Amino acid sequence: MLPLPVFDHHRPRTLSAALDLLARLGDKAVVLAGGTDVLPNMKHGLVEPDHVVSIAGIDELRGISLDREGDDDKLVLGAGARLAEIESSILVRRIAPALAEAAGQVGGPHHRAMGTLGGNICLDTRCRYYNQTYFWRKSLGFCLKKDGTVCHVVRGGSRCVAAASNDTAPALIALDADLHLLGPRGARIVAAHDFYVADGIKNTVLEPGELVVRVSITRRPGRRSSFEKLRRRNAIDFPLLSIAVRLDVSGVETARVDAADVVVSALGARPRRVRAASNVRPGTPFDVAARELAEGAYAECKPLPNVDDDTEWRREMVPALVERAVTRLEG
Repeated sequence: MLPLPVFDHHRPRTLSAALDLLARLGDKAVVLAGGTDVLPNMKHGLVEPDHVVSIAGIDELRGISLDREGDDDKLVLGAGARLAEIESSILVRRIAPALAEAAGQVGGPHHRAMGTLGGNICLDTRCRYYNQTYFWRKSLGFCLKKDGTVCHVVRGGSRCVAAASNDTAPALIALDADLHLLGPRGARIVAAHDFYVADGIKNTVLEPGELVVRVSITRRPGRRSSFEKLRRRNAIDFPLLSIAVRLDVSGVETARVDAADVVVSALGARPRRVRAASNVRPGTPFDVAARELAEGAYAECKPLPNVDDDTEWRREMVPALVERAVTRLEG
């Protein structure tokens, strides 16, 4: 039994009140939405706040809708939307199926019932040498990410390479989603691809006191997407590898691929776009696109030993999952 440490709990009812609290409390506070990541990390001594600011009761952060913005229809999701809601939403399944599939593979049913989209977007990176008890980490001598000076994944490495493990992140990047942020310096919009950086200690561009408040995805005719995840068990476990594929398709009788995007995650601190996807030519048959994307992903993706299981096996699974994700979109 790992007990929670002592802390002050705050439950603001409005977004402005939450932002005021975070600005006042500074680095002594952490944000709690569903609690499925923050609370276990607190029990392990990875996060040691004096204050916990719960944003679960803020109505402004909820909702899933299709809004008209200029000439575009946009799927808009509140950051407080539960992952289970996103998984079952007809709107999300129609417009952004990769996101619905990704949300539906986070943890187990109880995690999805509590976990939120914003929480998963901001999920802390994970590593086999970091996500352990204090006693375990102390025995090893700690690591770059917490209390130490040594990276146990890359010997002599000066940068933390803990893995991005948030399933929704590669889906949002592949779908060209925009993240709407609000903080002390006002509102701003950041493309999902630009939200993550290659730093396992802090892998997002979020500034102190800033929150992800909603996500928007533009509806595009002929756009299809899917998500695949590799893990030991089909529930509970974090990803050993996750892949999101987006295809822009044309043709009536015979569908052809005009453009593609493939995003692979759980390799390093940020999800990565497969460069080979930009080489897909308009009118490419599905079987050719599947082969080219699978081969390109294999050539570019080399997992690190930052999560459990064999790195070579994880790499061999990259083309298999990419090909499966593309093939599923042909029908």
